[in-house]
Amino acid sequence: MIADKRFLLVWLVAPFLLAGLTLASVAKGSVPLSFSDVLTALNVIPGDVSPMIKSIVLELRLPRTLLGMMAGAGLALVGSLLQTTTRNDLADPFLFGLSSGASAGVVLVITRLGDSLGAWTLPVAAFVGGMLSAAAVMIIFMSQSHKGTEKLIICGLAVSFLFGALTNYLIFSGDQRAASNALFWALGGLGLARWDNLGFAAIALLLLTTLISLRWRSLDGLLAGEQTAGSLGINVLRLRTEVFLCCSIATAILVSLTGVIGFVGLMVPHLARPFSGVRHRRLLPLVGVLGAILLSAGDILSRTLTAPQELPIGIITAGVGGLFVLFILLRRAN
Repeated sequence: MIADKRFLLVWLVAPFLLAGLTLASVAKGSVPLSFSDVLTALNVIPGDVSPMIKSIVLELRLPRTLLGMMAGAGLALVGSLLQTTTRNDLADPFLFGLSSGASAGVVLVITRLGDSLGAWTLPVAAFVGGMLSAAAVMIIFMSQSHKGTEKLIICGLAVSFLFGALTNYLIFSGDQRAASNALFWALGGLGLARWDNLGFAAIALLLLTTLISLRWRSLDGLLAGEQTAGSLGINVLRLRTEVFLCCSIATAILVSLTGVIGFVGLMVPHLARPFSGVRHRRLLPLVGVLGAILLSAGDILSRTLTAPQELPIGIITAGVGGLFVLFILLRRAN
């Protein structure tokens, strides 16, 4: 009964908090806007605003805000799915080499190949790099005779270190001006948000939502352990492979648009479980909403802490995430 009340309470608060952060995210920036200007530009309240304000709201900040919400929700869902399938509470989208592969692809383009595809060059390079790293992890994992979760994690870490070494080599040996651009992208941000690429973030969320709707009962069964799940008729290896492939594609898409934003997928499931419990039908929708809230708040901080200069959002999430992991370790030690 107490757990149900907490679950209801968080669902009463979270939508209003997300709506407030959305409004604040559109209002904050190098050109500060009042909430009334934002609501007028969005046609929520009647009135007139200048064409410049309308352009700032509709063409720049609203796509950025929506991308932050979708990326936060997607990365949080990926983290929760990976934590269940690997039975590792510290699993997140970047434990398996997904971000390092995307970073390597982007740095290769920036330092060696140039802007050959125009505005789509970096997103395409990041997606290809992320999918190559995911494919490498799966090939190494499937070649193992014992396909346990610990082998999947080790394969991911090995691929992550290899692509990380390649990224560092490309930065060190390439043009230093290009290297600075690559570094800013690798730290994450929402500056690539445009109306014409929001659809890709929506595709990532749709892919994850489809997987969850089809496999949430099997994921619940996996919570009891592999042997119990197998006795219930769940093909654990196939389920784990399906989850990893869907998470790989979704992460590659999101990272191609936002850069490397770490720790969202690690933190949010831990924040949601005290309110929802571990059953995925209640857990995962809350994880998605809290992920959107977390990244929206982080984006507001990235634009205000060092204004007028923008701080990469990955720095904020890494700092908060590091403190969060320490908190978890210290709590378990007691």
